[in-house]
Amino acid sequence: MAVLWGVSFDATAMSGVVVEFVKTAALFAGRGHRVHLDLGYDIKADKGPFFRPYQDEQVPDWITLDRVDGLDEVSGYDQAFVTATLEAVQRDETPRVQEVADRIARRIEQTWEDRGVTTVMVENGTLPENVAYTTALHQAIERYGARHALGRFVFWRDHDMMWQSEPGKYGTFPFPGTPPMRDSPHIHYFALHEEALCRTLEWQPHLRNIDVLPNTFSPPHRAGRADFKRHHGIPDDVRLIARFTRIIPQKRIDRDLHLLRLLPDDVHLFIAGDTGEHPAETVKLRALVDELGLTRRVVFGGTLAQAESAGDAFSVRDLLAHADIVSFLTSYDYESYGNPISEAVAAGVPYLTSRYALYDTVYPGFRAPVLDVLAHDLPTPEFARDVHELMTNAERRAEVVAHNQELGLHSRTAANELVDRLFPPAMGEDVRLSVVLPVYNEAANLDAVLTSLHDQEGIERDRYEIVLVDNNSTDDTVAIAHRFAADHPGLALHVISEPEQGVACARKAGMDYAAQRSRARKDPGERFYLVSADADCRVDRRWLAELFAAMEDDKAAIGVCDYYYNAEHFTGRPRLWDAIQRTLRCRAVTFALFGGFPDGKGFAVEREAYERVGGIEICYQLHNGRFVNHLSDDWDFGIKVRGSGFDITYAPLSKVEINPRRVNHAIDEVITGRAYGSDGIIVMRDIRPDTEAQTADLTEEEALQAWEFSIKDFTPKNTILPVLLTPSFLDDDAVVAFFGADLAERLGRRIAEIKDEMRVVDLTPIHSYKTPSYRLYLEFRDELFERLRAAVGEDIGYPPPLPECFADVPQERFAEFVKYYCEDRESGEAHNYFGNGGVF
Repeated sequence: MAVLWGVSFDATAMSGVVVEFVKTAALFAGRGHRVHLDLGYDIKADKGPFFRPYQDEQVPDWITLDRVDGLDEVSGYDQAFVTATLEAVQRDETPRVQEVADRIARRIEQTWEDRGVTTVMVENGTLPENVAYTTALHQAIERYGARHALGRFVFWRDHDMMWQSEPGKYGTFPFPGTPPMRDSPHIHYFALHEEALCRTLEWQPHLRNIDVLPNTFSPPHRAGRADFKRHHGIPDDVRLIARFTRIIPQKRIDRDLHLLRLLPDDVHLFIAGDTGEHPAETVKLRALVDELGLTRRVVFGGTLAQAESAGDAFSVRDLLAHADIVSFLTSYDYESYGNPISEAVAAGVPYLTSRYALYDTVYPGFRAPVLDVLAHDLPTPEFARDVHELMTNAERRAEVVAHNQELGLHSRTAANELVDRLFPPAMGEDVRLSVVLPVYNEAANLDAVLTSLHDQEGIERDRYEIVLVDNNSTDDTVAIAHRFAADHPGLALHVISEPEQGVACARKAGMDYAAQRSRARKDPGERFYLVSADADCRVDRRWLAELFAAMEDDKAAIGVCDYYYNAEHFTGRPRLWDAIQRTLRCRAVTFALFGGFPDGKGFAVEREAYERVGGIEICYQLHNGRFVNHLSDDWDFGIKVRGSGFDITYAPLSKVEINPRRVNHAIDEVITGRAYGSDGIIVMRDIRPDTEAQTADLTEEEALQAWEFSIKDFTPKNTILPVLLTPSFLDDDAVVAFFGADLAERLGRRIAEIKDEMRVVDLTPIHSYKTPSYRLYLEFRDELFERLRAAVGEDIGYPPPLPECFADVPQERFAEFVKYYCEDRESGEAHNYFGNGGVF
């Protein structure tokens, strides 16, 4: 069973750090992980519980409180040692800790071995509270991760850093006494916001695996024990301000008392926190209560359990159920993140706050009374009136709560999706194929597509899974996916998101996600396949079984499907249907010879080959002044694979039906060869059936134009490009029979000449294949069409007319000017002539 080991450097059971651990750990617990948490009593020296056994600490019942075995037996390691090393850091000295760190690291490793740890979550480990422990933790991570081949198994999150939590306590930049963050293959770091990320990279610019994981919010809740007020002697009819915090000077609880004095007598204040942590501060606050005449209106309620805790003890959730508002009037330069705010939002309670240094960075857009403490150290009458109005105005209160909860839900969803992507759930033991389905506003089609994937025949359902990649849908696409997953528990369906718009980005995200998760499977020697599907197409019942069988039998790197249109969609349009069928008949012949190239509508790639060539590559082009994804990522990927020496196989029994909207709603672009762009810009046009589809047949002139653009796009790609990338094809008997021995010999010789000529120009696949394949087509076009007529049928006809620019070119210089024409990317003439991305 998977085990998550959490370690907090906070040394307290009730803190924002621990609460955030609980929220994230719940994601892992939901996947079946056992969760162990070390509260850091044996790490942090200034909280008091160093080496103290756990007693009545309240955490959710699915968490086991744990700690590293035998730390109290480590020679030289005690509270005095930790305090001394921190004092050295404060003097900007580098403490000598390596010998002690070595001993601690061995204890950590042995504890993880004994518990069977598979994932580690470190909270605030970069703060130099305990330099020896942080150093030991890095050592243990490197050795344990390498020994068990765990990859990035460590989730390292820093809630506070030297520049945002008690500045000056840890020395000065660049903090020479602090163990540096390591660019480890086993650690993924997280900062709370963009400013913290920038500061972290300013300090540690070598880091490559660091992301922003913003503050998260619990699911909305409001339930709580009904007897909370009565138990604490608070009248039922009074309004209540809740403050749950550490009772220390930096939290500025005195501000709450001064605010309370400005509010009507029917408002009370409940302060939840350990009054024994800083006895002098508690005495000072009690004296201020008496001085302000607030004795009957203030309750020091002691420590409450976390909101997520279970059991009989009162929890923060009970307090929130009775609170009218939550206060977070903290020091300006102390907090960068206030967990009480997120708990208030989750509970549907408004909050008030001070504008501490990073409040606007952490909580942009949230609504609350905000005290500008740089202008007013204590609450003003105007601020108090705003607070009271929010507590008593039901309409405003509801509006603020709804607004904040919507923002909170969005933030939590984004954070959860980030964690899921970087620490993805385990893959089923028997899964051999992961079907990646990019989607953007496919609510109208999605249920039928998922049903076709669910109802596959000839393959057991536990052999494959679906990875649906939402690419910023604004309709019900994601809700439909989740509903389908709930209604079909036998199908493993994962929903992830890709924020960068573009099908190439979404396909890459899904394939990378599946490839990473597949690494944890029990039999790493088994071939594993990443499969691309398209949300606006339909797969046949045996699509996956036939594709899987072809890949297993041929041991190819890529498997290419057969594609077809349903003739019923073209009833009454014989000219259009004839043009489509001629292209598909040509494709069937060349795919059988060369294996074809992957099309996003349906192909499979073996994981090792996918990773060896660097996966899907995202190419960008300028379009109307903006960088956009180039559309042909699938073809470019196939070129990379084929060009790297891997084989491609054609699986003719694995069939995909193409959605006719690609023709019906873009028929003008199809006819004129602009279906996917112009002037070398190949971008996805969003073709949606929101307008009436064209169902009339083409005229003879339009049908000829559509066919010519289609065959001009098809021929360079499917008859020239395969042998350009793999000249050894020209030694294959079937290929020689197709071309004829003389043409095959001359093609091979000319390919060698052009490759030598172009060997140092433009190595990007998007261009490196186009120019030479266009050149070879124009030089050999008559003979190529002769061979297509012989293999496919006389109706294939003859090459479309040459561009007019060749009319005045002498025949003996034809090949020379073909080169200029095909390489002239500024005009894009060659791209336009060849259909610029294909049709049908």
